[in-house]
Amino acid sequence: MILGTQETALGLATACTTQHGKRASVLVLAGVVGLGALLSVATGQEDEALSRRGQEDEALSRRGHYCTATATALSRACLHEFKDDYWKAIAICTNVSEHAEREQCRVDARTASDESAQLCYAQLAGRRQACTSLGEGRYDPEFEPAAFDSDFTHLTKPNRYFPLTIGNRWEYRGGTETNTLEVLNQTKLIDEVRCIVVRDLVKENGRLKEGTDDWYAQAKDGNVWYCGEEVKNYENFLEDRPVRPELVTINGSFKAGRDGDKPGIIFQDSPTVGQVYLEEFSLGNAEDVTEILSTTYGFGKNTELDRFVPQPLARLLCTDDCVVTKNFSLLEPGIFGRKYYARGIGLFLEVKPDTGQISQLVRCNFDARCPLLPTR
Repeated sequence: MILGTQETALGLATACTTQHGKRASVLVLAGVVGLGALLSVATGQEDEALSRRGQEDEALSRRGHYCTATATALSRACLHEFKDDYWKAIAICTNVSEHAEREQCRVDARTASDESAQLCYAQLAGRRQACTSLGEGRYDPEFEPAAFDSDFTHLTKPNRYFPLTIGNRWEYRGGTETNTLEVLNQTKLIDEVRCIVVRDLVKENGRLKEGTDDWYAQAKDGNVWYCGEEVKNYENFLEDRPVRPELVTINGSFKAGRDGDKPGIIFQDSPTVGQVYLEEFSLGNAEDVTEILSTTYGFGKNTELDRFVPQPLARLLCTDDCVVTKNFSLLEPGIFGRKYYARGIGLFLEVKPDTGQISQLVRCNFDARCPLLPTR
């Protein structure tokens, strides 16, 4: 609102300068003074709007609708962010010399802005829908050191579907990507809880695309908690000499206890069908949700869950005891995947039902079934 008023006022001042050359300096000065007055009015209106919205959020909280209040506040943050991005893009366009290119830059900025606004509204709808499953309570889980193991060589109750034994290694393949995970002999203290480090490397056509350290805490009751991740996204430029992965973003990184981030559950000891819970709680950054679809999966029992699943892989690992989850991000409404977990192995398949893309386990080093894994 404020920036829009600035642009209008300055535009009027410029127009007056063009039409009345001798009076340019006076009119520009008047335009600046007028701009100050308009900004004052706009700022007051914005303050009133923020006050009104704050009262609305407080009303939701008083009724115990904390999840919906959170969704509403995040939607407002999203809308303000895309407005900021739009005006930054306009500033960039202003410094493009060639007229046609500059105009196209502005068109692209408007298009991107419209798409961002649509995403903000879609996220709000998705978050509100998720609140019906997650519940309206505040998300503030108990996370006390006494409830967790600190020695990963002697775990009280290892999770059967998410094994964290030091040295365990998995390799997945899907399309042109390979993904390797390894439980390192390294720990990280997060919010006074000892977490194990799992190195996650993604390569595309043999070149590093993503390098992540995931931090997991093993609870004594068998639940595995997700405490954060250090994400490094790379891009390879083939004209470089030599070609080396270039760090381009760290998007998605978060750490429990920092900037309001909180831990989530990555896998429960005793999942039940219909459970919905948060894997990640880093608002506006990492907000993954899990829903349990099956705890007794075996190939041939459910046509929908069998879609895109390699039959030899499922028959090797599942004897009506595999767990299937639906996984989605509140930041990417309408997109979801399915993950398949086998007892003693962990994750062995990820499917994207909308595209048919899969990433399947092709190698591991800690179970008698590992050498029998099909590679296709």
